[in-house]
Amino acid sequence: MLFSQSSIGMEIRPDGVTCAMVGGTHASPRIERLACADFPENTVRVSLKEQNIIAPDVFVERIKSAHNLILARTGKVSVSLPDSVGRMLLIDLEGRFKSRAEGLDLIRWKLKKSIPFDLADTHLDYQKLAVRENGEMSLLVALISKTVVSQYEELLAEAGLVPARIDFNSFNLCRVFDRHLPVEGDSIMVSFYGSTLGIIAFSQGVPVFIRVKDLSGTVATDSRVFMEINSSLMVCKNRFPDRQSRVVFCLAAPAVMADFREMVEEATGTAVTPLETKGVVIPGNAAPGDQATLFAYTAAIGAAMRNL
Repeated sequence: MLFSQSSIGMEIRPDGVTCAMVGGTHASPRIERLACADFPENTVRVSLKEQNIIAPDVFVERIKSAHNLILARTGKVSVSLPDSVGRMLLIDLEGRFKSRAEGLDLIRWKLKKSIPFDLADTHLDYQKLAVRENGEMSLLVALISKTVVSQYEELLAEAGLVPARIDFNSFNLCRVFDRHLPVEGDSIMVSFYGSTLGIIAFSQGVPVFIRVKDLSGTVATDSRVFMEINSSLMVCKNRFPDRQSRVVFCLAAPAVMADFREMVEEATGTAVTPLETKGVVIPGNAAPGDQATLFAYTAAIGAAMRNL
C-alpha cells in the first residue's frame, strides 16, 4: 500500500542514481520502494565550477529508468548531491540582520576571499543555529555554483521531474540519524559514505565543527582515512579545547563497518556506536530491510525525509 504522504528522495553520484520512496513520519519513516540505475563511465564528473554531467542524454535516460521503477505518482523529488560539488561551512556573524536578503549579503561579504569560486555565480543558503552570549550568530552555510546546480535542475526537468529541494549528502545522512544524536552534551559523527569522509562535532545537538573531504580511490579502512580523521580531530580539539566528546558515532558500509569502527575508536580514544540505516526505518511490503541493501540508499532516504 502506498501512503498519500510518501516522499521521493534521489541521490545522484558519479556511478549512478538511487531513489527511495519514503512514507510514514520523520520520527518513524517507512520505506515503500527503492530503485537504482548505474551510469556508464564518464556520464557524471564532480566539479566545483564546471558542469558535472558530461553525457546529458544518458543521464536523463537513467534518471527516468530509476524513477519509473519506484512507481511514483509524482515527479516531485528531493535531490542529494555529493558534498564535493559545493561547500558547507560554519561561520559566526556579529550582530543581527533585519531580513534574509541582508543576511545573504553579509555572508557573501564575509566569504568573498575564502571561497574558491565566483560568489556572483553562486547559489547560497544558510540556517541560523544559535545566538551566542556576545550577540554573535552561528550559521550553517551551503554554497554551490549556479552553473553546476542549474545543469542538474534542467536535466532533471527534462527527465520529467521537479527537483523541489537540492542539498548535499552530509545533510541527508545527518537527517536520517538525527534522532540518535544526543541533544545534550558533546558528540561526534564520523562517516565514510561513497568516497567521502565526514566529521561533524555537535554541542547540545548543534553542529560546531564540520570537515568533509573527498577521498576518491580509497576505502574506509585505508591508512589515509585514518590520518584524515586524526588530523580533523586535532583541529577540532584545538578549536574547542574545553570540550571532550565522549559520545562518538560512526557510519560506513556494512562490509567494512567493524574495521572502520575500530579505526575511529583508536582515533578518538573512546567507544564508538555504529549507525545503521535499518535501525531507523521500517521496511514496507515491497522494500528490503537489511543493512547491506539499505546503506547505499541512506542519502536518498534522508532527502525523502526532508518532506515528511
